[in-house]
Amino acid sequence: MKVGKNWDKYKFMGRELRGKTLGVLGFGRIGQRVGELARAFLMDVVAYDPYLPAEVFEQQHAKSMSIEEVLKVSDFVTIHMPLNDETRNLFNAKSIEGMKDDAVVLNMARGGIVNERDMYEALKAGKIGGYATDVMENELAAGGLTEGAGFDSPLFSCDNFIVSPHLGAQTVDASRDIGAHIISKVKEALDLK
Repeated sequence: MKVGKNWDKYKFMGRELRGKTLGVLGFGRIGQRVGELARAFLMDVVAYDPYLPAEVFEQQHAKSMSIEEVLKVSDFVTIHMPLNDETRNLFNAKSIEGMKDDAVVLNMARGGIVNERDMYEALKAGKIGGYATDVMENELAAGGLTEGAGFDSPLFSCDNFIVSPHLGAQTVDASRDIGAHIISKVKEALDLK
Protein backbone atom coordinates (compact mmCIF):
# COMPACT_ATOMS: atom_id res chain seq x y z
CA MET A 1 0.00 0.00 0.00
CA LYS A 2 2.62 2.53 1.02
CA VAL A 3 4.88 1.77 -1.92
CA GLY A 4 2.39 1.20 -4.74
CA LYS A 5 -0.44 3.44 -3.47
CA ASN A 6 -2.90 0.81 -4.74
CA TRP A 7 -6.00 -0.08 -2.71
CA ASP A 8 -6.70 -3.49 -4.30
CA LYS A 9 -8.16 -5.66 -1.57
CA TYR A 10 -9.07 -8.36 -4.10
CA LYS A 11 -5.40 -8.91 -4.91
CA PHE A 12 -4.87 -10.41 -1.44
CA MET A 13 -7.11 -13.37 -0.73
CA GLY A 14 -6.37 -15.01 2.61
CA ARG A 15 -7.49 -18.16 4.36
CA GLU A 16 -9.30 -18.45 7.66
CA LEU A 17 -7.64 -20.30 10.51
CA ARG A 18 -10.87 -21.62 12.04
CA GLY A 19 -11.19 -25.36 11.47
CA LYS A 20 -7.68 -25.70 10.06
CA THR A 21 -4.94 -27.88 11.53
CA LEU A 22 -1.78 -26.37 12.96
CA GLY A 23 1.21 -28.70 13.18
CA VAL A 24 3.78 -27.70 15.78
CA LEU A 25 7.27 -29.18 15.44
CA GLY A 26 8.97 -28.74 18.79
CA PHE A 27 6.34 -28.55 21.53
CA GLY A 28 8.36 -26.91 24.28
CA ARG A 29 7.47 -23.65 26.00
CA ILE A 30 7.18 -21.62 22.79
CA GLY A 31 5.50 -24.37 20.76
CA GLN A 32 2.92 -24.88 23.51
CA ARG A 33 2.19 -21.15 23.64
CA VAL A 34 1.73 -21.05 19.86
CA GLY A 35 -0.64 -24.02 20.17
CA GLU A 36 -2.60 -22.15 22.82
CA LEU A 37 -2.94 -19.13 20.53
CA ALA A 38 -4.01 -21.38 17.64
CA ARG A 39 -6.78 -22.88 19.75
CA ALA A 40 -8.07 -19.33 20.36
CA PHE A 41 -8.64 -19.21 16.58
CA LEU A 42 -10.46 -22.57 16.80
CA MET A 43 -7.67 -24.52 15.12
CA ASP A 44 -6.92 -28.18 15.76
CA VAL A 45 -3.41 -28.63 17.11
CA VAL A 46 -1.15 -31.60 16.37
CA ALA A 47 2.44 -31.67 17.54
CA TYR A 48 5.73 -33.53 17.42
CA ASP A 49 8.19 -33.55 20.27
CA PRO A 50 9.93 -36.82 21.18
CA TYR A 51 11.11 -35.48 24.53
CA LEU A 52 7.72 -34.82 26.12
CA PRO A 53 5.48 -37.26 27.99
CA ALA A 54 1.96 -37.94 26.68
CA GLU A 55 0.32 -35.99 29.52
CA VAL A 56 1.82 -32.70 28.25
CA PHE A 57 0.04 -33.13 24.92
CA GLU A 58 -3.18 -33.97 26.75
CA GLN A 59 -2.89 -30.93 29.02
CA GLN A 60 -2.26 -28.73 25.98
CA HIS A 61 -5.17 -30.22 24.00
CA ALA A 62 -2.83 -31.33 21.23
CA LYS A 63 -2.51 -34.67 19.50
CA SER A 64 0.98 -36.18 19.53
CA MET A 65 2.15 -37.42 16.13
CA SER A 66 5.28 -38.35 14.23
CA ILE A 67 6.86 -35.70 12.00
CA GLU A 68 5.51 -37.43 8.89
CA GLU A 69 1.97 -37.49 10.31
CA VAL A 70 2.13 -33.84 11.36
CA LEU A 71 3.26 -32.80 7.88
CA LYS A 72 0.58 -34.90 6.18
CA VAL A 73 -2.43 -33.50 8.09
CA SER A 74 -1.41 -29.88 8.73
CA ASP A 75 -2.66 -26.82 6.89
CA PHE A 76 -0.02 -24.74 8.67
CA VAL A 77 3.25 -26.02 10.16
CA THR A 78 5.23 -23.97 12.65
CA ILE A 79 8.79 -24.88 13.62
CA HIS A 80 10.13 -24.39 17.15
CA MET A 81 13.09 -26.75 17.45
CA PRO A 82 16.84 -26.31 17.70
CA LEU A 83 19.16 -26.75 14.73
CA ASN A 84 21.19 -29.91 15.18
CA ASP A 85 22.15 -33.01 13.18
CA GLU A 86 18.65 -34.43 13.71
CA THR A 87 16.80 -31.33 12.44
CA ARG A 88 19.17 -29.99 9.77
CA ASN A 89 17.36 -30.04 6.39
CA LEU A 90 14.29 -31.54 8.07
CA PHE A 91 12.20 -29.73 5.47
CA ASN A 92 13.52 -31.06 2.20
CA ALA A 93 12.06 -32.26 -1.10
CA LYS A 94 11.02 -35.60 0.41
CA SER A 95 9.29 -34.20 3.51
CA ILE A 96 7.60 -31.42 1.53
CA GLU A 97 6.27 -34.01 -0.91
CA GLY A 98 4.19 -35.52 1.92
CA MET A 99 2.50 -32.18 2.72
CA LYS A 100 -0.73 -30.64 1.43
CA ASP A 101 -0.18 -28.55 -1.71
CA ASP A 102 -1.60 -25.45 -0.03
CA ALA A 103 0.18 -25.90 3.32
CA VAL A 104 2.07 -22.95 4.76
CA VAL A 105 5.35 -23.41 6.67
CA LEU A 106 6.42 -20.93 9.36
CA ASN A 107 10.02 -21.15 10.58
CA MET A 108 10.79 -18.97 13.56
CA ALA A 109 13.39 -21.38 14.92
CA ARG A 110 16.69 -21.67 13.05
CA GLY A 111 17.93 -21.37 9.49
CA GLY A 112 19.12 -24.70 8.15
CA ILE A 113 16.08 -26.65 9.37
CA VAL A 114 14.49 -25.78 6.04
CA ASN A 115 16.50 -26.62 2.93
CA GLU A 116 16.12 -23.34 1.05
CA ARG A 117 16.76 -24.80 -2.41
CA ASP A 118 14.13 -27.53 -1.91
CA MET A 119 11.64 -25.03 -0.46
CA TYR A 120 12.22 -22.76 -3.46
CA GLU A 121 11.54 -25.62 -5.88
CA ALA A 122 8.36 -26.57 -3.98
CA LEU A 123 7.08 -22.98 -3.94
CA LYS A 124 7.74 -22.50 -7.65
CA ALA A 125 6.07 -25.83 -8.51
CA GLY A 126 3.00 -25.12 -6.38
CA LYS A 127 3.79 -28.07 -4.08
CA ILE A 128 3.41 -25.84 -1.05
CA GLY A 129 1.26 -22.79 -0.39
CA GLY A 130 3.79 -20.52 1.24
CA TYR A 131 6.82 -20.12 3.43
CA ALA A 132 7.32 -17.44 6.09
CA THR A 133 10.49 -17.20 8.14
CA ASP A 134 12.44 -15.07 10.55
CA VAL A 135 15.65 -17.05 9.98
CA MET A 136 17.85 -17.94 7.01
CA GLU A 137 20.67 -20.40 6.40
CA ASN A 138 23.11 -17.51 5.89
CA GLU A 139 21.97 -14.87 8.37
CA LEU A 140 25.39 -13.22 8.46
CA ALA A 141 25.19 -12.24 4.80
CA ALA A 142 25.47 -8.52 4.13
CA GLY A 143 25.63 -7.89 7.86
CA GLY A 144 29.26 -6.91 7.88
CA LEU A 145 30.31 -10.06 9.72
CA THR A 146 31.16 -12.18 6.71
CA GLU A 147 33.22 -10.29 4.15
CA GLY A 148 31.82 -10.57 0.65
CA ALA A 149 28.78 -12.57 1.72
CA GLY A 150 25.45 -11.78 0.18
CA PHE A 151 21.89 -12.94 0.27
CA ASP A 152 21.88 -15.53 -2.46
CA SER A 153 18.89 -17.63 -1.44
CA PRO A 154 16.60 -18.34 -4.39
CA LEU A 155 13.64 -17.84 -2.05
CA PHE A 156 13.82 -14.05 -2.46
CA SER A 157 12.38 -14.41 -5.97
CA CYS A 158 9.19 -16.16 -4.74
CA ASP A 159 5.98 -14.19 -4.28
CA ASN A 160 4.75 -16.76 -1.73
CA PHE A 161 7.77 -16.21 0.53
CA ILE A 162 7.80 -13.75 3.45
CA VAL A 163 10.90 -12.98 5.51
CA SER A 164 11.88 -10.72 8.39
CA PRO A 165 15.45 -10.28 9.72
CA HIS A 166 15.44 -12.56 12.82
CA LEU A 167 13.90 -9.85 14.94
CA GLY A 168 11.80 -11.84 17.41
CA ALA A 169 13.58 -10.32 20.39
CA GLN A 170 13.98 -6.84 18.94
CA THR A 171 11.69 -4.96 21.27
CA VAL A 172 12.37 -2.23 23.79
CA ASP A 173 11.06 -4.54 26.51
CA ALA A 174 13.24 -7.49 25.48
CA SER A 175 16.36 -5.28 25.34
CA ARG A 176 15.61 -3.91 28.83
CA ASP A 177 15.00 -7.42 30.21
CA ILE A 178 18.21 -8.77 28.66
CA GLY A 179 20.19 -5.85 30.09
CA ALA A 180 18.66 -6.37 33.56
CA HIS A 181 19.46 -10.09 33.37
CA ILE A 182 23.10 -9.42 32.43
CA ILE A 183 23.46 -6.86 35.23
CA SER A 184 22.03 -9.31 37.77
CA LYS A 185 24.47 -12.02 36.62
CA VAL A 186 27.43 -9.61 36.87
CA LYS A 187 26.35 -8.59 40.38
CA GLU A 188 25.92 -12.25 41.31
CA ALA A 189 29.40 -13.06 40.04
CA LEU A 190 30.97 -10.11 41.87
CA ASP A 191 29.24 -11.07 45.12
CA LEU A 192 30.80 -14.56 44.96
CA LYS A 193 34.35 -13.20 45.19
